Amino acid sequence: MSEALNPETPEAVLDDDADQAEEEKPLKQRKNGLYPGVSDELAESMKSGWADTELHGLEPIPQAAYTAARRAALSARFPGERLVIPAGNLKTRSNDTEYPFRASVEYAYLTGNLTEDGVLVLEPATNGHKATIYLLPRSDRENGEFWLSGQGELWVGRRHSLTEAEQLYGIPASDVRELTDALREATGPVRVVRGYDAGVEAALTDKVTAERDEELRVFLSEARLVKDEFEAGELQKAVDSTVRGFEDVVKVLDKAEATSERYIEGTFFLRARVEGNDVGYGSICAAGPHACTLHWVRNDGPVRSGDLLLLDAGVETHTLYTADVTRTLPINGTYSEIQKKIYDAVYEAQEAGIAAVQPGGKYRDFHDASQRVLARNLVEWGLVEGPVERVLELGLQRRWTLHGTGHMLGMDVHDCAAARTETYVDGTLEPGMCLTVEPGLYFQADDLTVPEEYRGIGVRIEDDILVTEDGNRNLSAGLPRRSDEVEAWMASLKG
Repeated sequence: MSEALNPETPEAVLDDDADQAEEEKPLKQRKNGLYPGVSDELAESMKSGWADTELHGLEPIPQAAYTAARRAALSARFPGERLVIPAGNLKTRSNDTEYPFRASVEYAYLTGNLTEDGVLVLEPATNGHKATIYLLPRSDRENGEFWLSGQGELWVGRRHSLTEAEQLYGIPASDVRELTDALREATGPVRVVRGYDAGVEAALTDKVTAERDEELRVFLSEARLVKDEFEAGELQKAVDSTVRGFEDVVKVLDKAEATSERYIEGTFFLRARVEGNDVGYGSICAAGPHACTLHWVRNDGPVRSGDLLLLDAGVETHTLYTADVTRTLPINGTYSEIQKKIYDAVYEAQEAGIAAVQPGGKYRDFHDASQRVLARNLVEWGLVEGPVERVLELGLQRRWTLHGTGHMLGMDVHDCAAARTETYVDGTLEPGMCLTVEPGLYFQADDLTVPEEYRGIGVRIEDDILVTEDGNRNLSAGLPRRSDEVEAWMASLKG
């Protein structure tokens, strides 16, 4: 990886007043950089001789009409108040390298823009609000920023100009470097989405309260409970790519056996990066007893014939909507008798849960339906004393099933997390809501309360379910779920 001359300073001043400016903001060099400085001649050369690359006649992004409607709903909820929604900043991974940037969900949901340092501001107006998107403009060629800054264009790539951004996002754009001064001078009620931009929060420190800001965060979380047409389409894209990623994994299980779970992780990641933005969360590639660890993301264990592979993974689209799908697969292509027994019980529980996802029904219904089936099987197997009602009342089945049976899905894998309990867990399902149904049974390798043949077996089956006007649609139906269908599917892929 090459070294920028000046990665720490966003602007290297090389204009006509260079001597005075450099006294105010000296050029910072790497301690062990190979160039001691920049000659006047080189600085002058780098200012000119560049073609005009401004883009004209850009079409709005596909979701522009939807983001405008979302901003209108936000405006109606908080009339007369200034609303500030930051994208966030780059985070250091180590020394002078950063993590890949991912914009805050609230900002991306309202703008469609995904670049670092952006801020959406809704200013109170006579009729609602005036929206402005504050962004970094093209990096400056006159002062050398574009080639001397570690975040300059020649190092990390071209940014859109403010004029281009206005065409793409349908929002007036301004230079974000002028925003904090403006926010400090702002009067009237202000709310900000916290946790993403310390500079913005510092500028508003005497104007906001935690309680009012939390109301803004909660509203934006609840606004995402019901997906619009664009969002439903993006979720289907994410799932379709995820289905292909699972197929990729099955085709290379022999190579995973020769290496480790990381071969599985890398195989799925390739599909996610080729067809989407990234994985929506750390892929769980849990073989053998690792399947009993709910969030096994180390993915450094062996892959053995005769064991099960619990693969929980999802592709994230370029618009940040993620799938979340799990299949538990026999590594050699065929379930053993005990594996099939446990798998089929989980499948039965999932079938009951999916059937309970209906508009007008309670959100909890799918969880309760799945848990009832799991509890009944545990009683029938003699692992816990019945009756089933007693088991459910005391939660005794949780020793082997542990987690809830699903969650909302969207731009976050656990979407709408800040929503009020009465609108989420205790709420009613509506068309457009998207959730996972993912029952599981996990028999830990050291669990002496179950027969030895159960120990080390973990099974989870997870699908992404969209609530429709007349029931539901399984977005991930492209992946088989029934045990015999899974075996036939794997055999066909291995050819």
